[in-house]
Amino acid sequence: MEKIAYTILAIIAVAFFICMLAGFIAAFPYGIIGLLLIVAFGLLFIKVLKERLSRKEDDYYSKKFEK
Repeated sequence: MEKIAYTILAIIAVAFFICMLAGFIAAFPYGIIGLLLIVAFGLLFIKVLKERLSRKEDDYYSKKFEK
């Protein structure tokens, strides 16, 4: 049940993102600002994700010690 809800939310998020990109492209000269904003957030998200996946120390402490 939970996986179905996450799948539906992911589909809606992707559709919303595509609509936003189409809107930015339609408003061409001013839409570039929005496109650059999305690219910047995407690059930062990828950087954080790479750092989190490459740190084995965080996994060790999260599994071995109580919170």
